[in-house]
Amino acid sequence: MRNTVLFLRSLLFMIIMIISTVVWACVCFLVAPLPYNKRFWVTARWNVFMIWCAKVICGIRYQVKGAENYPDAPAVVLSKHQSAWETIFLLPNMPRPLVFVFKKEILYIPFFGWAMALLRMIPIDRNKGKNAFKDVVRHGKRRLKDGQWIIMFPEGTRIPVGQAGKYKSGGTRLAIATGAVVVPIAHNSGECWPKNSFIKRPGLITVSIGKPISPEGQTPDSMMQQVENWIESEMRVISPHAYSAG
Repeated sequence: MRNTVLFLRSLLFMIIMIISTVVWACVCFLVAPLPYNKRFWVTARWNVFMIWCAKVICGIRYQVKGAENYPDAPAVVLSKHQSAWETIFLLPNMPRPLVFVFKKEILYIPFFGWAMALLRMIPIDRNKGKNAFKDVVRHGKRRLKDGQWIIMFPEGTRIPVGQAGKYKSGGTRLAIATGAVVVPIAHNSGECWPKNSFIKRPGLITVSIGKPISPEGQTPDSMMQQVENWIESEMRVISPHAYSAG
């Protein structure tokens, strides 16, 4: 019975997500002529709505720890990646508009990708090889100067709860190249919204914000090691049961 309820709730959530994505993409096209901050705000209402739906329909609640650590300065946000939940949640819940760095193929996804294309994101063309990162730095400097923050997932892909992926130094390379501080984020979204799982499970997601890490005197690897150490240590505070065997 419980599994049936979870399935039906997850199905309803998915139907609403699909319909709202189509509707909201059309809204995004209509507000495209507006100044960027207003356009970003309107676009991010879809995210707010979906997080609300996840709470009401699927029972996925959240709490934020360490919000006082947000700097009043240009920043590169480096977050743990377990789920699609954080990609939805973080966009409207940062002190400044977020810029995602992602593979350009996402822009081809009907409606969702088209709406993303209207925002100042940084799509990566992997066919450019090493030159792709030069484009990230060039666009990143401009976005940070305009008052946006840049977000990246250093593990690259969604990692199951209780595990750690290989932390790549692209985010810290960008921070050092632009002089921005890094804000590390840990969370346990995968406990409620697992990777590649249709079923969404009720529970409390904790989003923990770490203290800013300065790029001064750092190498990309040394800076990323600090990021990894903090995130993985904090994960053991957030989800101790997932690491008890280790």
